[in-house]
Amino acid sequence: MTDWRLAWRLARRELNLRFRGLRLLLACLFLGVGALAAIGSLTRAIDGELASRGSTILGGDVEFATSQRAATPEERRAMAALGTVSETVRMQATAVRGSASVPIELKGVDGAYPLYGTVRFADGGAAEPPRDSGIWIAPALADRLGVGRGARVRLGTAEFVVDHVLAEEPDRLGEGFTLGPVAIVSLPGIARTVLIQPGSLYETKYRVRLRSGLAPTRAVDRIKAAFPSAGWESKTRDRAAPGAERFVQRMGQFLLLVGLSALVIAGIGVGNGVSSYLAARRQSIAALKVLGATSGMIARVYLIQIVVVAGIGILAGLIAGAAAVPLIVALAGDVLPVAPSFAVQPVPLLLAAAYGMVIALAFTAPALVEAGSVPAVVLLRGNAGQRRVPLRRTLPWVAGGGLALVALAQLTAEQPGLSAGFLAAVAAVLLLLAGFGWLIRIAAARLPRARQPLLRLAVAALHRPGARTGTLVVALGLGLTLFVLLAAIRTSIDANIARTVPQRAPALFALDVPPQREAEFRRTVAEAARKPVVTTVPAMRGTITGYATTRVADLKTLPEGAWALRGERGLTYAETLPDGSQITAGRWWPRSYAGPPLVSIDERLAKALALKIGDPIQYSLLGVERSARIASFRRISWDTLGFNFVMVFSPNAIADAPHNLAATIDLDRGEEGAVMGALLPRFPSVSVIEVRDVLGQLRTIVGQMATAITAAASVAILAGIAVLIGAIAAAREARTYDGVILRTLGATRLQVLGVQALEYAFLTVILSVVALLLGLGGVVCRYAGLRVHMAAELSGGGRDAGGGRGADDGDWADRGLADPQREAGPGVARPLTCSGRGTKSRPRRLQGIGTARWAAKGIFE
Repeated sequence: MTDWRLAWRLARRELNLRFRGLRLLLACLFLGVGALAAIGSLTRAIDGELASRGSTILGGDVEFATSQRAATPEERRAMAALGTVSETVRMQATAVRGSASVPIELKGVDGAYPLYGTVRFADGGAAEPPRDSGIWIAPALADRLGVGRGARVRLGTAEFVVDHVLAEEPDRLGEGFTLGPVAIVSLPGIARTVLIQPGSLYETKYRVRLRSGLAPTRAVDRIKAAFPSAGWESKTRDRAAPGAERFVQRMGQFLLLVGLSALVIAGIGVGNGVSSYLAARRQSIAALKVLGATSGMIARVYLIQIVVVAGIGILAGLIAGAAAVPLIVALAGDVLPVAPSFAVQPVPLLLAAAYGMVIALAFTAPALVEAGSVPAVVLLRGNAGQRRVPLRRTLPWVAGGGLALVALAQLTAEQPGLSAGFLAAVAAVLLLLAGFGWLIRIAAARLPRARQPLLRLAVAALHRPGARTGTLVVALGLGLTLFVLLAAIRTSIDANIARTVPQRAPALFALDVPPQREAEFRRTVAEAARKPVVTTVPAMRGTITGYATTRVADLKTLPEGAWALRGERGLTYAETLPDGSQITAGRWWPRSYAGPPLVSIDERLAKALALKIGDPIQYSLLGVERSARIASFRRISWDTLGFNFVMVFSPNAIADAPHNLAATIDLDRGEEGAVMGALLPRFPSVSVIEVRDVLGQLRTIVGQMATAITAAASVAILAGIAVLIGAIAAAREARTYDGVILRTLGATRLQVLGVQALEYAFLTVILSVVALLLGLGGVVCRYAGLRVHMAAELSGGGRDAGGGRGADDGDWADRGLADPQREAGPGVARPLTCSGRGTKSRPRRLQGIGTARWAAKGIFE
C-alpha cells in the first residue's frame, strides 16, 4: 500500500459530514471564495452582455462621429459604399411649455433609424419614423413638463406635438451620458428649431449596417485612409460602449482585489481553525508516531483532510457566488449599465477556486508542519511536550503560497500595475499591523503589575506564551482599517460637496451664446438678477491628430496619461493667460499677436507626450487639419471651478472658425428661474442648465458608490470575525487550563469570564485606535490630490470646458465624475443621468460609473 493510499484511509476515518473541528475552515473559504466568485461572475456577465448586444447598443456595426459639421458628399458616398447608413444629430437644448423649461438631450434621426433594435413606446404604438412636426419624449420629460400625447412643446423657434412617450431607445447606452431626458425628432424637425447655426455645438453620427462579409475594422480603416485629416472618430460593434466596458472591468478588478484582501484575512482564520483542530488531535498524532508513522505521513493524513474540507467549502462558495449574480442584478436594478442574463461563468469561478485553494494551503502549512513535529512523549506529558517549529521550516511554504497568490493576481489582472500596487499596499498594512501586534505584546509585558488581580491577568494574557494577540491585530485591524478608510473618503467627499461647491460653483451655465449678441446676453441676465457675474469664453471642438513627429493614427496604444488624444477636445483661444493657470515653461503671446499660430498646453499632458516648447501640434477643426507651435506649458488650478482648457490657442490660430460662446452665470440663490425665464424667449438657441440638480445627483452617486465598495469591504469584517472565533477556538485548551487553575485558587465563574472580557476589551480599544490612525492616514496622504480631483470633477476644469461631447462619453467614467477627457461645459459636472439600462428610455441616474474611478484614483491609485 502506498503512503498516499494509507494516508487517505487514515484521513477518511477521522472525517465526518459534521466537519467537527474544521467548520471554521469551511466557513472562511465559503465566505471569501463566494465573494470572489460573485464579483468575477457579475463582471464577466456584464462584459458578455455588452459584447453580445454590440450592434444594438452602438446602433450599427460601425459608427463615425464628428462635431459641428455634417459629412461632405464625398464622405457620405464613402460610407454608403460600406452598407446602409443612418444619420443622427445630438445636441443640448431646452424644452419649453408655458413657463416651464427643462434641459434635454435633443436627438435628430433619419428614416433609417434604428438600424438595429426597435424603438418602443409606453402606449405600445408601432415604431415608425418621427413626423417633422412630431416629437418622442422620455418619461422624465413628460413628468417634468406635465404633458402627454398630443401636447405641444417648444424647442428653439419651433413647436412640436408629442406623438409618443418613449419606453425603449435601443442605442441609449451607446449614446452616453446626458444632461437631461432625451427627446427625439426627425432631421427636418431639428432643422425647424434653428438651433443649429454656424458655431453651434452639436455632434453628427453616421451608423453603418455593413454589407455581408465586410469586417468592422476594415470599414473603419477605409474611411480613415480616405479621409485621414477629417477628424472622424469611430467605434465598432465589438466595443460599442468602451467607457462602460472599461469601467466594469476596472471596477470589477478593484472589487476583486478588495475581496482578495478579505480572503487573505479569512486565511488567517483558516490557519487558526486548523491549528485548533490539530491541537485537539495531538494525542492521536502522537499515537500514530508511536506506531511508526513518520512526520511526512502525519502531514499527508491531515493535508488530505484539509484539502477535502477546503474543496467542499470552495465548491459551496462557487455555487453561492454564481447564484448571487441574478440576485445582485435584481437588487441593483438600473445601477448596472446592462442587465445580464444568468449564465455560469467558468473563468471567474476557476479563478476564485484557485485563490481559495492557494490561501488554504499557504495558511495551513505552518500548522501541518507543526503537527508532524509532535513528539510521541506528549502522550505521557500532556501539553508539556509542545514546542514551536523553527521559522525556517514553515517560511518556505508560506512564502511560496504568497508568491503563488501574487503571480495569480498579476497574470489575471486587466491592470497589472493597479493590482501590484494594491497588493503591495495590503502587504505593507499587514506588516505594519503585525508590527503593532508585536509592540502590544512587548508593551503589555513591560507594564507595571496592576494591583487588581483581574486586570493583571487580562494584561498578562496579551503577552503570554501562545497568545493570539498578533493574529487578531493583523486580521481585525485590516478589516477595520478598510472600513475607516472608506468612511473617511465618503465623509470627506460629502463635506467638500456640501460646504465648498455650493458657495463656489456657478448657478447656471449656458451653451451656444452667439458672439455678436454677447452684450445683449449680459444685459438680459443683469435685468433679471441683482448682482450676476457672467463669464464667457469661445467654445469649439477639435481632435488632436498629431504631436511633434508622431501621428495619433499610427499609435497602437495611447501613452499613459495621454487622455487628450482619445476623442475630441474642447478648444478655445485667449489673448491673456486664463485665470487659474500658471506658466511653468515658455511664455504667453502678447496682445494682438499676429505671428505663426501658437498653443499653450497643460503641463501634465506635455509630460505624458514628452513634448517640448516649440513642438508642433496638429489638430482637426471642422474637418480641416491645422497646426500650431507650443508656446508654453501651464499648471492649471482645477479647484478654481472656472473655465479650464487643456489647450488654449492664440486668437489668430482658430478665431476664424465659426464658433459660439459658453458662459457661466453666478447668481444669488433663488434667481435661477427668473434668469432662465428671461433668457429663453430672447435666446431660443441657447441651452441653459442649472447646476444644483447636478450636484444633487453627484451626492447620490457618491453615496451609492461608497455603498458598493463598503459592501465588498464588509466581507473583510466578516472574515475578521471568523478570525476572532478561530483565535478563541485555538486558545481553548489553554483557556480551559487557566480556568481550572483559577477556580482551584478560589476564582468565581464570573471572574474567570471577566478576565477574558477585559483582555478582548483592551484589544478592541487598541485596534480601534490603530485602525483610525491607519485609515485616516491613508486619506490624509492623498488629501491634496483628492481635493484637486474633486475640484476638477465639479468644474469646467478637470476637463476641457468646450461644451458638447466627444465620441466616447464612456471615457468620462474612466477618470471620474467630470473628466479631462469629457467636456460638458464650464462650472458643472458632466451629465449624471442616462436614459434606461442601455435600452430603456426611462431616465435614471447612472449610479457609480465615475465615482468608482474617482474614489479609486484619489485614494488607491
